[in-house]
Amino acid sequence: MAVKSDAGKKRRIICENRRARHDYEILDTLEAGLSLLGSEVKALRGGGGNVKEAHVRFEEGEAWLVDAHIPPYEHANRQNHEPTRRRKLLVHRTELARWHKRVKERGLTVIPVRMYFVGAWVKVEIALARGKRLYDKRATLKERADQREMDRARKQRD
Repeated sequence: MAVKSDAGKKRRIICENRRARHDYEILDTLEAGLSLLGSEVKALRGGGGNVKEAHVRFEEGEAWLVDAHIPPYEHANRQNHEPTRRRKLLVHRTELARWHKRVKERGLTVIPVRMYFVGAWVKVEIALARGKRLYDKRATLKERADQREMDRARKQRD
């Protein structure tokens, strides 16, 4: 699944967190680079990776991707990496400060939405999100069902 990015390079999606839009209300998104080891990049090129349980933590003026799973690369021997180690996110300092401030003040959280390649670089789309309550999830499902029903009625009428 390749999608053209703004810079004209193709994006090849590695993994997505589909439950993020169900469990959270997405307020803002940001593309961040990821500091990886060679064996991690090779494992991702082989089709591994999972960001479903991951989140972003701010420590000492830096952003870290925590609990993202990148499987070990089978040909790496001793130089292999730990699958769920913390990985540094590469973000402009001003963006990092702005997001950190919003998370501290408003009780928001930062979650990874998808991981993908842009050319040779591995990028992560992170989202500033607010957790949904159960009744919010039900309301969203009802709105979708109503929209589907209206679309069906419109289609039958035409």
